[in-house]
Amino acid sequence: MSDFTNGFWPWYVAAISLVSILACAWLLWVAGKARVSAHPGQVNDSTTGHVWDEDLRELNNPLPLWWMWLFILTVVFALGYLVVFPGLGSFPGLLKWSAEAEHSQDVTQIRSQVAPLYAGFTAQPVEALVKEPRAMAIGERLFMNNCAQCHGSDGRGSKSYPNLTNANAAWLGQRGAEHIVQTVTNGRTGVMPPMGAAIGGEAEISELANYVLSLSGSPHNEIKAFSGKKKFSACAACHGVDGKGNKALGAPNLTDDYWLHGWGEAAIANIVKNGKNNVMPAQTSKLTAEQIHVVSAYVLSLSGSSFATAAKTQ
Repeated sequence: MSDFTNGFWPWYVAAISLVSILACAWLLWVAGKARVSAHPGQVNDSTTGHVWDEDLRELNNPLPLWWMWLFILTVVFALGYLVVFPGLGSFPGLLKWSAEAEHSQDVTQIRSQVAPLYAGFTAQPVEALVKEPRAMAIGERLFMNNCAQCHGSDGRGSKSYPNLTNANAAWLGQRGAEHIVQTVTNGRTGVMPPMGAAIGGEAEISELANYVLSLSGSPHNEIKAFSGKKKFSACAACHGVDGKGNKALGAPNLTDDYWLHGWGEAAIANIVKNGKNNVMPAQTSKLTAEQIHVVSAYVLSLSGSSFATAAKTQ
């Protein structure tokens, strides 16, 4: 991509713009001077010599003045536009206009218009907004525009994207509305380091993978799982001796039936060997604190959590 951001391209764009406009002016000049030469023996009667239907002749007249001046005005307007507005490479134009600045101005204006509405929502805790239909409608739209690309329009996610409707599996941190707000605001970075060197070769990793499968009651090879139990000590620092995970570290519970990054011996062995990095980007560059407050309430309503359900029924 660096090839498209160096200093050559602004000059390239500016040259194409100017050459195109000047070529139009040159075309007008040439067309205004052009005349059709009379054929040998043809009387110079200001026609091209073409005859249709016995008596229809094409006149060899110059361009109409109104058309010529309209063309000239078009060329002048194009040159004036490039002086006032950006179009000549990196030259910003005399008005210093930019699409980014106009968008920023529009966003500021819209936010000022909806500020009173969000102020009423911000005065309430996230849990209370779950039973506010208007807040949920706005939260749904925010979710569709900013979260659905990864988590799906129904919040059920997909491989490597958490299912937000699962009351248990969606929580890799401390359970509660505060955790949702922090995650949406600051994002999350999940890191599972490569453990292949600590575990051993392919056979040892296969044994460990089968032991991990046994923790959740999934189909597995019991003989390999028995051998792999000893090797799980390398994983216990994060996932716990019992494999139930660590909320403080964001380490997943390996004893449930939820597999974020794929199920089966091959998927587990791949993560053990190569590790895994997962990133939930921070949303502060897209959403205001008030919008995060509302969309967090909507995410809470999706989770089916006991306190979200209780808030709805109060």
